[in-house]
Amino acid sequence: MVMLQSLLGDSNLRILQGDPEIDPVITGLAYHSEKVLPGTLFVCLKGFKTDGHSFLHRARERGAAAAVVERIQPQVALPQFQVENSRRALAALADSFYGRPSKKLKMIGITASNGKTTTSFMTNAILEEAHLRTGLIGTVIVKAGEKIRPAVLTTPESLDLHHFLYQMVEQNISHVTMEVSSSGLELHRVASVDFDIVVLNNISREHIDLHGSFENYLQAKASLIRRAAPEQWAIFNLDCPHSASLSRETAAHKLTYGFKNSEADCAVEELDLTTGRARFIVEIKKPGLAKKLTGGMNRFPVELSVLGLHSVYNAMAALLCGLLCGVSVPVIQRALGRFRGVERRFELIFDRDFKVIDDHFANSGNINVTLETLQYMQYRRLHLVYAIRGSRGVTVNRENAEAIAAWATQLAIKKIIATSSRSHVTEKDLVTDEESLAFCEVMDAAGIEVEFHRELPEAIGSGLSPIRSGDILLLLGCQGMDHGAAICLEAIHRRYPHLDRNEIFSTLQNRVAGT
Repeated sequence: MVMLQSLLGDSNLRILQGDPEIDPVITGLAYHSEKVLPGTLFVCLKGFKTDGHSFLHRARERGAAAAVVERIQPQVALPQFQVENSRRALAALADSFYGRPSKKLKMIGITASNGKTTTSFMTNAILEEAHLRTGLIGTVIVKAGEKIRPAVLTTPESLDLHHFLYQMVEQNISHVTMEVSSSGLELHRVASVDFDIVVLNNISREHIDLHGSFENYLQAKASLIRRAAPEQWAIFNLDCPHSASLSRETAAHKLTYGFKNSEADCAVEELDLTTGRARFIVEIKKPGLAKKLTGGMNRFPVELSVLGLHSVYNAMAALLCGLLCGVSVPVIQRALGRFRGVERRFELIFDRDFKVIDDHFANSGNINVTLETLQYMQYRRLHLVYAIRGSRGVTVNRENAEAIAAWATQLAIKKIIATSSRSHVTEKDLVTDEESLAFCEVMDAAGIEVEFHRELPEAIGSGLSPIRSGDILLLLGCQGMDHGAAICLEAIHRRYPHLDRNEIFSTLQNRVAGT
């Protein structure tokens, strides 16, 4: 409990209108009227579909002590304090109410168009291998020590986020890794989080529907970097042009990595991706930096258990986070070697005479780095089953198709099996005729045959039919391919009944997608 004026003052909020003589005891915060209890300070948030100001009367009925608003509602008999932006206000109030928990934790914030989840899990794995008590917040789970719960949002609303961090402090967590989404940044969900390390892995065209334009999306991502303070660290992937450009726009200590860019502080050398699982040398090019991070070791090998060139970039970001947290090189090497990946991120779900790889293929950047990996791998033939992105618009589907077509010649792709996964998506992910047409038009212009199926099982069955020893089957797509792995492995079991069923399906244990 805290007095209202003390809470407002500690939050450093600029109050545009409100009576300073009103000072009730505040027992909690809420941004949803149905979660208001007697003594709650209700914060009215404007959402995409609803406006919290419309529920102010309901908050009063449930016993709210006062409200923070962007527009005073004179018809509601409740003390109201007007602020310029209620989302920023909620973040500041939550931070103050819970005792500024992020300042008591080693906070690592990771943003990217692709790879946030995997990089976060990799970083957490390194910290756990060092026997640190860790928290993890992201797309899949919220984890505090041994306690794990499913995630609702990639970056939780600020009140929920600070409550999670408060709980982690109470449980003696020392290090927290969290995904920072573009929407989380634009909606000020991390506005009052005190990060120690921020990471920008890559930026490509994504979430245009949310932000209105790529420029707006880029500016949202950039805000994490631009807001970093001089005492913090910012880690950049120099192989990404947008990340490289933003590396010049931070006041934080800077640490860069790359495979192709020779100016990176930490370089990937002698990369071997022939099996899909990367082996490479990490070279720290600056002796002073090597001394600070590793005690002077400027070259060391890394072997990954997960597939893909993108996994190399994710691993570089994660290992640099580990080094900045004081984790030794042998511990990092062991953690990355044991890390088994995150579902549907270039996930190897079957590896016998042929391989089946499952990837969420969300956007052109994801597609480019995924298909680039195939250049380094050894295989006989490549087969693609692609689930078209539903309800994301013509632009996204045309860009995805163009990215695939650009790789067609290099990877000898002459045919793609496409599907709208009609019976395996919810209404919000249904593929429109315009989206299918946009995809097929690009493929036709590139001279790539498209075999189209409305249903996912038929598409996967067609993809499996010509498979021979040494081939790779790619299951590609977002929500439309969530059930693909289970359907594919069921078909493989029918094709090879002598194989142990439990062994075939072992890769789907604890999977969230498609369940």
